[in-house]
Amino acid sequence: MHRRTALSVIAASAVFAVTGCSADPSADATAEDGTTTVTLALDWTPNTNHTGIYVAQQKGWFKAAGIDLKIVPYGSTAPETLIASHKADFGISYQEGVTTARAAGQDITSVYAVTQKTNVTIAVRAGRTDITSPKDLDGRTYAGFGAPYEKPLLQKVIRNAGGRGDFKQVTLNTSAYAALYAGRADFAMPMPTWEGLEAELSGKPLKNFQLSDYGFPAIYSTLVASSDRFLEKNPEIAKKFLAAVDKGYRYAADHPDKAADLLVDANRSVLTNVELVRKSAQLLADEYYRAADGTIGAQSPERWQDFADFEYRAGLLSDANGGKLTRTPDAGSFFTNAYLPASDTEVTK
Repeated sequence: MHRRTALSVIAASAVFAVTGCSADPSADATAEDGTTTVTLALDWTPNTNHTGIYVAQQKGWFKAAGIDLKIVPYGSTAPETLIASHKADFGISYQEGVTTARAAGQDITSVYAVTQKTNVTIAVRAGRTDITSPKDLDGRTYAGFGAPYEKPLLQKVIRNAGGRGDFKQVTLNTSAYAALYAGRADFAMPMPTWEGLEAELSGKPLKNFQLSDYGFPAIYSTLVASSDRFLEKNPEIAKKFLAAVDKGYRYAADHPDKAADLLVDANRSVLTNVELVRKSAQLLADEYYRAADGTIGAQSPERWQDFADFEYRAGLLSDANGGKLTRTPDAGSFFTNAYLPASDTEVTK
């Protein structure tokens, strides 16, 4: 459940070099039994961020909607690239990935917010009494993933907490909590719904600082994306697909233990730590799937614009030719709620 960088997303050459998938998954996709094949590219190996997808598949809700879902395992090509090059109909992504790709002119649009709460924190070893606030991270060493947004994000949080925002960086080649307990780094940005729980179960608990407590805009850490081309050509299929997805995540929110079991049943060779899966499923149900107003799946224009503004000010957004953007993009086109079930098509910040 590690986050990926968006560097490959904005490389135009990579978009046309994708192999292993059909040229256009929306073409001639109706099978003899009347179902329509829809492809979904994963962003990592199956995990609890994908629970609603596997619940809907295991329950037969895609089939009931006339959809034959083909899940594309994560490989060397990012889901954003597969979507933008029309090699996959949908994919699991995240707000930074879509923002970077869309700003660069790629054909990708977020259609469903899996998590409503930012699923990443700044973490240190639980016993670090010398670090009580992000301001204490000045001069320390950060273990990260090499994504370009990490440094400006951390600088903003540290400065908002009263620090200077000066720190050293190393790239993770192991789990975040292992790097912290091995003394290779002082802080990291793990996912509390997976690595945070894994650390706890391993007897190496973490102390977390929430980004939103220090002025960083809330982001959609996990989402489902598609392309404008697919959506415009197949609006009814998109609606049926997302209705099944929505039903799956609502089930996961209401029945986390049963949903976790369905996820494990579909991925027994990968998800061997059932206790971790169940704890993660419960935490996601308790804190992440539902927005403050109770909605599931819907996205806020304010949240998308706030993050696009941050990325632009940090100099992280480039156009199709690789040149830095000279003005903040209008993030209203980066997402749509138009294909959601009617009850969740409106949302505020």
